[in-house]
Amino acid sequence: MLLPWIDAQPRLVEVAAGRAPADMVIRGGQWLAIHSREVLPGHDIAIAAGRIAAVLPDASANIGPETQVIEANGRFMIPGLIDAHMHIESGMLTPSGFAAAVIPHGTTTIFHDPHEIANVMGLEGVRLMRDESLLQPISVFTQMPSCVPSAPALETAGAEITAGEVAQAMGWEGIAGLGEMMNFPAVAAGDPQMLAEIAATRAAGRTVGGHYASLDMGRSFAAYVAGGAADDHETTAEAQAVARVRQGMAAMLRLGSAWYDVEAQITAITRAGLDPGQFILCTDDSHSGTLVHEGHMNRVVRHAIGCGCDPLVAIQMATLNPARHFGMERELGSLTPGRRADVILTSDLKTLPVEAVLAQGRLVAEGGRLLVDCPRIDWPQAARRSVRLGRQPATEDFATPAPGAEAEVKVIGVIENQAPTRALTATLPVRDGVIALEGDIAHLALIERHRASGRVTNAFVQGFGYGPGVAVASTVAHDSHHLLVVGTCRETMAAAASHLAAIQGGVTVWREGRELATVPLPIAGLISDRPAEEVAAAAREMVAAMEACGCGLNNAFMQHSLLALVVIPELRISDLGLVDVTRFALTPLAGG
Repeated sequence: MLLPWIDAQPRLVEVAAGRAPADMVIRGGQWLAIHSREVLPGHDIAIAAGRIAAVLPDASANIGPETQVIEANGRFMIPGLIDAHMHIESGMLTPSGFAAAVIPHGTTTIFHDPHEIANVMGLEGVRLMRDESLLQPISVFTQMPSCVPSAPALETAGAEITAGEVAQAMGWEGIAGLGEMMNFPAVAAGDPQMLAEIAATRAAGRTVGGHYASLDMGRSFAAYVAGGAADDHETTAEAQAVARVRQGMAAMLRLGSAWYDVEAQITAITRAGLDPGQFILCTDDSHSGTLVHEGHMNRVVRHAIGCGCDPLVAIQMATLNPARHFGMERELGSLTPGRRADVILTSDLKTLPVEAVLAQGRLVAEGGRLLVDCPRIDWPQAARRSVRLGRQPATEDFATPAPGAEAEVKVIGVIENQAPTRALTATLPVRDGVIALEGDIAHLALIERHRASGRVTNAFVQGFGYGPGVAVASTVAHDSHHLLVVGTCRETMAAAASHLAAIQGGVTVWREGRELATVPLPIAGLISDRPAEEVAAAAREMVAAMEACGCGLNNAFMQHSLLALVVIPELRISDLGLVDVTRFALTPLAGG
């Protein structure tokens, strides 16, 4: 059982001095001393009260009758991996399900921002996620969402979180700081609420997450940094990452299910030779299929190594660096006295097979098998009745009237493996007074789902490659999470949207009026309380169905779910209309 350090201190001293037995000894391993980036063979780790008491060439004096001994057999002993920026909801799982999925991959600490559920349920959603997070056998810290809604004048969320509520949450157990501050124009403009949220976080001695999705590195960026953001994960090129680091921010390089931003930026270390201390690896968004079949932070570290990064540096970027960033270097991130006993045993530092995982002094996984329970809370009915459309979706809801024989319209262009979109234009035919499709352009519609208004916004999107008769609908639509539908058949779009309303949320793929695959997400329309393997299996069927409908994009659902993300350029959709994110303003679908 993990004790606070102040309570564990006397016992740690007794064990370290050899006067008392340890609870556990890991014997005969190669110790990765991450502070000095050295690998030292022939070492033991003595553990007591869930913490490391000592790392010694010989801890045999600490082995008593009740001491659990784990034989390292010459394997490397490295710190448990830390995900410094992510959203549990992107895995379509509760904190319990997410923890169960990632523990066998060596993740022992998570810093998550539950702003997805906050946009649906407000502060109560955050509290529920925090409550289940605290029950887990690994360290799961919650960052208080900063922007709910993310862009108040451009979208309508299901709830609102005030600066006062942010300040209140800073006193909660398990809150590690402020989640990504996405409304960077408001910070740069000196918006009182945004500045108050940041100030309350800094006053509590906690870390402010950043999100500066702009190429403007002039006064706007300077003002944003001065506003207090401590990191940024919205960088996709080396120069962007370097610019953040030069200003004292941490550059968070992400590899998620759809974000492949590490390779273009790791060159700041591998080629330019910058100090790696301000660079951090993270996932941001990983869905259940990735977690079950490919891994979590171990996947990111392996990828960084594959991009030419020294293995010890890559591991540092996923252990010590994030621990320091959050002011928790005395608790996390290294195999040194006093820290939580989060340890991975691996036989190779490059390929990083995760052969055994200890978290807080317990053996939690071995050989890829979870050995502990990940407790759940009882999610209330309010969380399970969140999809309120007000009326049944109809075919005519997805029609865009226009005069004449053709219409020039704005089109959202998706970019594979990246969060930004392109603002495109196209000339489309008009048939029977309604704009028709042509080429690789699909209908895009957003149905307001929080206030039962029945309001529908229509637009167009290019890049999914769907054939005729297709509709893909989801209640996962970052950040406000209205009901989003992409399709090539308005009748099928209505059927898919109606199905999600009936099951209270999820993702569904339809063709010619028939359901092909569905991932039910009954909690806030975002997550499932089923095991990760079940959700991953449903998600795999969903991805296969999207491919069968003609979509060849990698992790196309992530591109789908971000079409309403009105804080990342260039063009998005919201319940209020089409949004030009380069100007942070609504823009007409047709014309200028």
